Amino acid sequence: MTETVQTTNTAYSLEDLKTLSALDMQRVNQVITDNLTSRVVLINQLSQHIIYSGGKRLRPMLVLLSSKACGYRGEDDALLAAVVEFIHTATLLHDDVVDDSDKRRGQETANHIWGNEAAVLVGDYLYSRAFQMMVRAQSMRIMDLLANATNTIAQGEVLQLLNINDADTTEEKYYEVIYGKTACLFEAATQIGAILGDADTQLEQALADFGKHLGTAFQLVDDALDYSADSDELGKNVGDDLAEGNPTLPLIYAMQQGDDRQNVLIRSAIEEGSREHIESITRILEKTGALDYTMKQAREEAESAKSAIVSLAESEYKQALLFLADYAVDRSF
Repeated sequence: MTETVQTTNTAYSLEDLKTLSALDMQRVNQVITDNLTSRVVLINQLSQHIIYSGGKRLRPMLVLLSSKACGYRGEDDALLAAVVEFIHTATLLHDDVVDDSDKRRGQETANHIWGNEAAVLVGDYLYSRAFQMMVRAQSMRIMDLLANATNTIAQGEVLQLLNINDADTTEEKYYEVIYGKTACLFEAATQIGAILGDADTQLEQALADFGKHLGTAFQLVDDALDYSADSDELGKNVGDDLAEGNPTLPLIYAMQQGDDRQNVLIRSAIEEGSREHIESITRILEKTGALDYTMKQAREEAESAKSAIVSLAESEYKQALLFLADYAVDRSF
């Protein structure tokens, strides 16, 4: 899958980012490989399937870039970046079971291949392995941060479950869900970097805010792409949110702006969890400006992310972080 991204930061490119982070990401990948070994063959097979299935590795990259931007030059950044990736991967395994997904990143999901029971249990294994690993960093602050983030992720997933098939879900509830399921781990990743770099309280909060706004922008774009991207390019089935009865921002906004007939169609699709009328609903989203509105919110979050780190010292790592804010909203999958 080849990605083309045009960002507002024309002085920086995706290739620049890959070049800057290549050696550090190799360190992260080695830590991941070293810690995926288990005497249980199924654990190795299933965890490697999802870990090496072509994910963007944005969360571990944020740990690396933010720590380097704060002057850190030790080795624990790779360890903690791998921890963040393990936590993220565990949530994906559990999400796919809850959502009954059969496709992720263009491949069959682990639960579709090995079954729900195996996917849930290996997700638990990755969580526990992550906590074993984070102890090695010997930082109570980071352990506390990641423990709280993991708990928030779990709460976010439960909140999303409560919103399923609820056509009366508000924007406020929606944002609460995406903070829990996505933004809080981005926030934790950049805050870890600040802690490793021994940043002062103000800069640590600035980097945490950067991660939170970046994660929110990233999820908003994901929710817009669910109705506007090509299925093969997206790496999952277009309209999955609708099929799950998941009332994301495009649907919420369209019901606010649409007429009675349009509202009835969207409400029915959410309550039934059906993509039967996906083409009609996609046209409604376009006519009501719902996709444009969602992307506008994403761009505002990206700008807030960039504004948060104005005080961060200039460096190639800061430039990479700023690029990621543009990348989050200008990507096609």
